Amino acid sequence: MLNDAAAFYESWPAEMNAAKAASPDLGKAFGPFFQTLMKEGALTVKQKELIALGIAVATRCESCIYTHTEKCVRHGATAPEVMEAAGVGVMMGGGPAYTYTPVVAAALRHLNASIGTP
Repeated sequence: MLNDAAAFYESWPAEMNAAKAASPDLGKAFGPFFQTLMKEGALTVKQKELIALGIAVATRCESCIYTHTEKCVRHGATAPEVMEAAGVGVMMGGGPAYTYTPVVAAALRHLNASIGTP
């Protein structure tokens, strides 16, 4: 789990494209749903991504943690903000969610090395 950040970020686009090809209706339905809810509104995209990251930690969704950590960073979240959002997820998900905070930290390390993080 801890050393999988680079492998995830390398393989995820191709894996998602394969999933969309295998189930085009699902991809067509989910894309607009996601875009509608995650666009700028009363909350900024950065705030929405931090919320999504906290939920990803609480639900122990490793691929969600990787994707939303990256989106947080790309929308200007700092490493302390990302880790604080992960902490809120732990508050909601308890001990099992806490074991996923190293995934967040690994994602941040990878992103810092590849794109730089604030």
